[in-house]
Amino acid sequence: MPKVISRSAVSSSTDAAPTASSAAALRVYYCICGEFILVIDKSLASLPRRQTDGSTIVRSQDSDAGKARVFKLNATPGDPVLVERKGGHERQYRLLCPRCALPIGYQSTPPPEKSGPYLYIIKGALTQMQGQVAADAFDGEEAVRVSAEGKASHSLT
Repeated sequence: MPKVISRSAVSSSTDAAPTASSAAALRVYYCICGEFILVIDKSLASLPRRQTDGSTIVRSQDSDAGKARVFKLNATPGDPVLVERKGGHERQYRLLCPRCALPIGYQSTPPPEKSGPYLYIIKGALTQMQGQVAADAFDGEEAVRVSAEGKASHSLT
């Protein structure tokens, strides 16, 4: 029986300049139930927020104002919702977590995702740590605290 010799060569250079794809760190975000939802090329904290509801604005199409973000969204379309705003109404096409159906974002145009100029991620809906609730998930919500005597008191967080 002939002797089998296998060899492998690994080539690397510490002097090589990083490429654009190696320098771009992708960020992964999860729903609070633990389901994978979003991979994006920039941190959500560094993206602009809407003044109306604090949602994160993700540019989904190129325009004169700027280039679209590179992202992949794992969400199911929900029913459209009509939200009352100062000076009128806004139609939101909700995007839901495929596991727990929690609203995680919306856009102003009907599905599919990226069909409109922007996609909005609801404040506190996503976290970078799987299985942990985002720090701002309950901002502005009413908290119920139970005293040692068993009496409930309500306060805003």
